[in-house]
Amino acid sequence: MPYVTPEQIERAKQMDLLTYLQYYEPHELVHFSGNVYTTRTHDSLKISNGKWCWWSRSIGGRSALDYLIKVRGMTLPEAVIQIDGRAAIMPPVPSKAQEPTNQRNLLLPEKNKNNNCVIAYLSGRGIHRTLIEYSIRTGRLYEGREHHNAVFVGFNRQGVPKYATFRGTTGKRFLGEAEGSDKHFSFSIPARQESRKLHLFESAIDLLSHGTLELLFGRDWQKENYLSLAGIYKPKKIIEQSTPPAALVQYLKDFPQIKEIALHLDNDTAGRLAAETLQTILPPAYTISDEPPKRGKDMNDYLRNVLEKQRGQER
Repeated sequence: MPYVTPEQIERAKQMDLLTYLQYYEPHELVHFSGNVYTTRTHDSLKISNGKWCWWSRSIGGRSALDYLIKVRGMTLPEAVIQIDGRAAIMPPVPSKAQEPTNQRNLLLPEKNKNNNCVIAYLSGRGIHRTLIEYSIRTGRLYEGREHHNAVFVGFNRQGVPKYATFRGTTGKRFLGEAEGSDKHFSFSIPARQESRKLHLFESAIDLLSHGTLELLFGRDWQKENYLSLAGIYKPKKIIEQSTPPAALVQYLKDFPQIKEIALHLDNDTAGRLAAETLQTILPPAYTISDEPPKRGKDMNDYLRNVLEKQRGQER
């Protein structure tokens, strides 16, 4: 039998059913009318005003924990783990050494003595030196010693590196992830002050391209939050059965003040499908705008187009 701590149980009790379904099972949630929702599996189960009631069975409750136990038939530990999103932790046994956890450690490449290749590569892609220097100074970007790749690092709320993606800088196209990367914590740049808006991108370079455009147009590029996804988001064939990207779910959990999401995904088939899916499955509590690059395939194409146009005007 899995073991969960009292702290895990208390956290699980705080989540209401509507929030749980919006975040973790959006395909199961059906809007009934007004502020009333139901589920695809049980149309006589109604959710409203922080409560739920399964009328055909005369069963009700307030929390997602109640629902998973009473309706889904889970045990308390199973339901807590389902909500809390954590592996079961066995209670300590005084007479034996504690077993190591199965959590993978992030293995970051060794840093090079300088970042010259990375700076030259990103500058060549049109990224403004201000954003490059900010990313290096905050530990979000550095040059790997062995291959001179650009290493983009993602952190959790405690500032601990949890994710890293690589991009080649020496001519050969190379993309990869560090061993032990957790896709919940992709490359991001938070707003300088608390902001209600999040800008979402497919890659770290697209994110930095948007920030560069904001700077070039005379706007405060750190006014709002930026998040890149850990790879191309691939929805399910039936859009409504898709779940949001792990990085986005985690970011919205970490920054609950966010209420607006701007999608800056690519102008290709995959990017347009991803944008359509996110607009469909994200909870109605968020205002979502689709803002693809005005020209080119992605935000970096658009940035370079703008820079080329500016250079032409200067001649």
